[in-house]
Amino acid sequence: MNDNEERPVTIITGRVWKKKGGKPEGVHVMLMAPDDDSAVRKALDSLAAEGYAEAELDQIGDMDGAPDDEPHLSAYQGALEGEVSIITFDEPI
Repeated sequence: MNDNEERPVTIITGRVWKKKGGKPEGVHVMLMAPDDDSAVRKALDSLAAEGYAEAELDQIGDMDGAPDDEPHLSAYQGALEGEVSIITFDEPI
């Protein structure tokens, strides 16, 4: 990738907790960042700003284009516009 190429949207997956010891929620965070370290830092800062007390991030990767379904499609579009998009869902037990 050269300097003129824009980085793809990064997706980070994991779990978050609103309060320590509480019920976990699954999370997908989509954002644009110059590198993986910056992406993780931005994701953690955004999760903290949204009131999450704990986060456990499992995987990070670049997306190969826009997803087909909501809410991921809107989150992807938000990431392209410079937002940090957070999607939470019930974590299977």
